[in-house]
Amino acid sequence: MEPAMQQSSTRAVWADALFVSALQRGDRPTAGQARQAAATAVGVFGPRGCAERVAQEFGDHPEAAVIRMRWALHLAAEAIGGQEQRACADRRRVTAPAALCLRP
Repeated sequence: MEPAMQQSSTRAVWADALFVSALQRGDRPTAGQARQAAATAVGVFGPRGCAERVAQEFGDHPEAAVIRMRWALHLAAEAIGGQEQRACADRRRVTAPAALCLRP
């Protein structure tokens, strides 16, 4: 039997994907580069695979993982912030996924 999993927020999935991506803080990626890197990571590993890799890093290198996750969360918020606002506005006209209407 598969264990029950809480549905992840869009921002959490993006942060996990950015965490496991090849992007580095020193690269100072743009929002577009972050969106591309997150999409690539999710395409390669899937949302669950990204989360599993994050968990592994927190187990192996917790100090470094905390720093990288803070960066990934910040970058995810920047990268999808505008998309969330547009999706919430569009939701009034058409049905948009509720997960996109997150509060920062």
